[in-house]
Amino acid sequence: MRIGITGQEGFVGSHLTNYLELQEGVELVPYDISYFQNPDALTRFAGQCDAVVHLAGVNRHADPNELYQINLELTERLIAACDAAGHHPHVLFSSSTQEERDNLYGRSKRDSRLRFEEWAARTGATFNGLIIPNVFGPFGRPKYNSVTATFCHQVTHGIEPTVHDRSSPLEMIHTNELVSDIWDLLQRKESGTVRLAPRHFMTVGELVDKLLHYRATYMERDTFPDLSNPTDLVLFNTFRCYIPYDFYPRPYTKHTDPRGSFVEITRAQTPGQSSYSTTAPGITRGNHFHTRKAERFAVIRGKARIQLRRIGTNEVINYDIDGEKPAYVDMPIWHTHNLINTGDEELITLFWINEPYDPADPDTYYVDVE
Repeated sequence: MRIGITGQEGFVGSHLTNYLELQEGVELVPYDISYFQNPDALTRFAGQCDAVVHLAGVNRHADPNELYQINLELTERLIAACDAAGHHPHVLFSSSTQEERDNLYGRSKRDSRLRFEEWAARTGATFNGLIIPNVFGPFGRPKYNSVTATFCHQVTHGIEPTVHDRSSPLEMIHTNELVSDIWDLLQRKESGTVRLAPRHFMTVGELVDKLLHYRATYMERDTFPDLSNPTDLVLFNTFRCYIPYDFYPRPYTKHTDPRGSFVEITRAQTPGQSSYSTTAPGITRGNHFHTRKAERFAVIRGKARIQLRRIGTNEVINYDIDGEKPAYVDMPIWHTHNLINTGDEELITLFWINEPYDPADPDTYYVDVE
């Protein structure tokens, strides 16, 4: 299936791109934001696609009337491109529960969805209008994509959140769940408006309290919180991705006496699996990433370099650790990572992860860091 994603550079678009690249039988059609200013380029793009997921749009703008016009124009240009190509791909359009509110952003989503429905009825194309609840997940822009992104950034950077209405309800869907739902709809190829169900429910006050608890437990007391609840797991993993990279490596307290040394590796309020590895000099382990697991690397003997790179980016983060001063680095989700023995002796590394390895569902995807 050849799939094009408009808005590929955005919050949901980047997550959907990363997810679809893991699926067999999918070829992503190259897209660039400039295509909407170039009718010929947009027509070539539309003509190559079996399906188009239309995510391009504006969430916020100083002038709400201009926001409405921009979003509607993007819809009209994509429709015109499909018609010009003489090709009518399956289109999925990301609308929002904001449709039900009396604001211009919501109207822009509703009117765009209705315009696509008219086009699909005229051409016989398959169309899905997705009514999406509040979306949260890693890498969202603070003060733009979601209140969760804003609060995660603030709490992890030592800024106390301002909450105007603690009782305001939140009905949310995580990015992993959203992109999985989109992939299911692409495979079904059935027309219709689809209201995606929220999976996570809390008030704004409860959200802030959870994030402050994560900061106190994890960042200040070096303890993993309880992750047995699915909402807590995805929210904690989201929170983790806003912690600055220079928070790591975290040094351990090494207790030494005439008998030898003792180091406490992990404290956790949640079940997990512990393991260790030995690595010969010059050898690299890993070069994979996870989408849901919380994982710790603790170097206790030898010299190591731990490398991270967020999927879809080029920046490589390096952490050099010497077992003489034991320290750990925790792996954020959607970051490919590895472990390199940079010393002259055997490297010993301890690992903790929040779920036992399951070969039928490993959540492990191999991608080189460099």
